[in-house]
Amino acid sequence: MKNTFKNIDEYILLFPEIEDKLKAIRKIIDAQDAGIEEYIGYQMPAFRYKSKPLVYFAGYKKHIGFYPGAAGIKKFEHEFTTRNYKFSKGAVQFPINEKLPEDLIREIVYFRMEEIKNKKS
Repeated sequence: MKNTFKNIDEYILLFPEIEDKLKAIRKIIDAQDAGIEEYIGYQMPAFRYKSKPLVYFAGYKKHIGFYPGAAGIKKFEHEFTTRNYKFSKGAVQFPINEKLPEDLIREIVYFRMEEIKNKKS
């Protein structure tokens, strides 16, 4: 996809069929902490915490890709398997024809925030 958007609002408008779900994910992430910053990274909505990448998400034809990094995937692998989500070492796919797993998204974002807080650098 060519970069035809300048911010997350413009990105979400590219996906009218799943606009509500993308807005919900954004709201869940932003609600976790006032220190979370939004930006566009790798041509998709991205979020930073303490100046470190937190999570990304992206809209697709049949799913929403959620990118919490390798540690975020590894930590919740059992949950993804239980819920029958496709996943790889850095991403999980939430099918657009299913209810958004808001509880799981909150848990993943919280995990990533704790990981950033505890990382020595």
